[in-house]
Amino acid sequence: MRQFLQNAVLVGALSLLLAACSDDEQGQQPAPPPPEVEVMTVDPRPIPNIIELPGRVQAVRIAEIRARVNGIIQKRLYEEGTDVEVGTPLFQIDPREMRASLKAAKAALERAEATALNAAQDVRRYKGLVAKQAISQQEYDTAQATLRTAKADVSQAEANVQSAELDLEYTTVESPIEGRAGRAQVTEGALVSASEGTLLTTVEQFDPVYVNFAQSSSDLLQIRARLASGALKLPDNGRVEVKLILENGAEYPHPGYVNFYAMSIDETTGTVAVRAEFPNPDRLLLPGQFVRARMNAGTRPNGVLIPQRAVMVNDQAARVLLVGKDDKVASREVELGELQGSDWVIRDGLKAGDTVIVEGGGSVRNGAAVRTTPFQREKPPEPTEPSATSESAR
Repeated sequence: MRQFLQNAVLVGALSLLLAACSDDEQGQQPAPPPPEVEVMTVDPRPIPNIIELPGRVQAVRIAEIRARVNGIIQKRLYEEGTDVEVGTPLFQIDPREMRASLKAAKAALERAEATALNAAQDVRRYKGLVAKQAISQQEYDTAQATLRTAKADVSQAEANVQSAELDLEYTTVESPIEGRAGRAQVTEGALVSASEGTLLTTVEQFDPVYVNFAQSSSDLLQIRARLASGALKLPDNGRVEVKLILENGAEYPHPGYVNFYAMSIDETTGTVAVRAEFPNPDRLLLPGQFVRARMNAGTRPNGVLIPQRAVMVNDQAARVLLVGKDDKVASREVELGELQGSDWVIRDGLKAGDTVIVEGGGSVRNGAAVRTTPFQREKPPEPTEPSATSESAR
C-alpha cells in the first residue's frame, strides 16, 4: 500500500512537470502574421461624367391622315404596317361628285370668260363713239365698269376651278411623309367628313427617332457649378453623346446626341426636358418604348474610379478602407458618383496616392496592421472559335 502511494505521487509530479513545460512552449510561440489584403493606388485620370436617366422613344414625325373632302371610302390602297414613301396612295374616296363639281366650275369659268370678252368689245366700240360724242361719257364709264366686273368674275371662276381640282385630288389620300403606315381607322363604305376631319390612319417616321427624358434641376445646377469650377469639361464640338440601355439590358448599338434642352423647369416635377436623336436603321426602337439613357455630360479631368467591392455602403454613408504608411488600416467616408461597369466613380474623399483595400477588407478592423499585395483585375474570357460540330449543327 505504501509503495502504491509513492508511485501515485510520482506520477502526479511528472504530470505537473509536463503541463508546465507545455505552457512554457505555448507561451514562446510567435504571434500570427498580419492578414494579407489586396490594395490599389488611387490614380486620377480623365473619365466621362455619365448621367443615367429613364426615357421614352418618340417618332421624329407623326402624320395623322385625315379626310379633306366628304365622301364614301371606296378602297384602302396600302397594306397596314408597311413602309410608305411620300405620295404613296393610302385611300380612295368616291370621286364622282368631285368630278361633277369640277365640270360645273369649268363651265362657269367659260361663261365668265365669254361675258368678259363681250364686255371688252363693248369698251373698244364705245371708246370711238364717245370720242365722236355719239354716246355719253356715262355710257362709256358703265361699259368699263361692266368689263371690270366681268374680269373679276373670271378670276373667281378660275379659283373655283382650282378648288374643284384640289377636291378631286383629295379623293386620293396620299402619305405626306415617309414612314410606317399604321392600322386603318376606317373601312370601305365608311362615310368620311372634311369638316370633322375623320381620321383615316397614321404614318410615323422611325428613322431617326427621338428619345425624351428629364433631368432634375438640382443635377443641372450641380453640373453648371462643376463646369464653372473646371471640375467638368464639355467636348470641344459641344455635342453631348447619349447611349441607350434597352429593356432587356442590352446596349443599343448606335449612339445619339442631345439636340434639344429646355430652358425652363417643369413646376410640377422640378425637371428639365431633354431630347436626343438616334439613328434607327434596324427599327429596334419603337415609339413609346421605355429605355434608359446614359448621357455623357462632360469629362472629369481628375476622376477617380475604384472597384465596387472596395466600397462599403450603408444608410448613412459610403466608406472605404485605406492602408497608411505604417501599414495600418484607416476608414474614410467618400462621396459616390455613378456606377461605370463594375467601378464606382468617387466624387470626393480620395486623392492621388491613397492606398485602398479592394480584397480582404472584411476581416480587418480599423487600426489593425495588414500586409499588402497589388490588386489584379480579372481579365474577361477571350471568345472561343465555334467548333466544326457546332457549326454543322446550326
